[in-house]
Amino acid sequence: MQLVTSNIRHLRKGAGYTQAQLAEKLDIKRSLVGAYEEGRAEPKLSTLINVARLFDVSLDELITNDLTKEGAKLKVAGGTPKTSGDNLRVLAITVNDEEKENIELVPYKASAGYLNGYADAEFMEELPRFRLPMLGVGGTYRAFEISGDSMLPIASGTVIVGRYVEDWNQIKDGTPCIVVSQKEGIVFKRIFNKIKDTAVLHLHSDNPVYSPYEVHVEDVVEIWEAKSYISSTFPIADLSLNKLSSIVLDLQKEVQKLKKVE
Repeated sequence: MQLVTSNIRHLRKGAGYTQAQLAEKLDIKRSLVGAYEEGRAEPKLSTLINVARLFDVSLDELITNDLTKEGAKLKVAGGTPKTSGDNLRVLAITVNDEEKENIELVPYKASAGYLNGYADAEFMEELPRFRLPMLGVGGTYRAFEISGDSMLPIASGTVIVGRYVEDWNQIKDGTPCIVVSQKEGIVFKRIFNKIKDTAVLHLHSDNPVYSPYEVHVEDVVEIWEAKSYISSTFPIADLSLNKLSSIVLDLQKEVQKLKKVE
């Protein structure tokens, strides 16, 4: 019984379902899901079969194996695998006491560890987490601290809050994203989508000093579309020679208008 309890909770959280969403998928009451996960009730055989089908595991695995240690294949809300091509992506999340998803913060120092722990519930539990009500409902969000000056005026040390992208084929050219890949690690770039043509993504920096480069989709682990950012550094005003000249010209025009009025 204890094994089934932990397996159901693990599968639900890994797939990004709230208890209410899982209950809807299984056509049962939300209170029953809570009772199953807390060991206060035992699921019927028909319910266990539905759970196994939903998460693409065998009934035997669900009942006899500890899926928290085996990295079970998971599906996401809506029954659609988190994929690029045919690769199944496992996404671990955390929720608060109200079963609402948190925003986990991945500090720059934890970037290397994230590549090994993005699907590990225990690793995710160790990360700082918070909520931003202005982001609204729907979608899974995560925050990443970026380093370097490749995306100026977004300064090094800024925290980018991104929404998880399920279907990479739908990413529009020029979309700013956090891209997590095995070779490049965690980077903040604008994506130009060439998946359908050559199965690659072209990554561009806003800072023209940095040249664009490409990554193959098989090397990509996750993509998060940038939706907000948090920074203690305010953007520096554009005080280039051209800008200063424009300001002086505008002031001269204003002076001429005042003289005519007099």
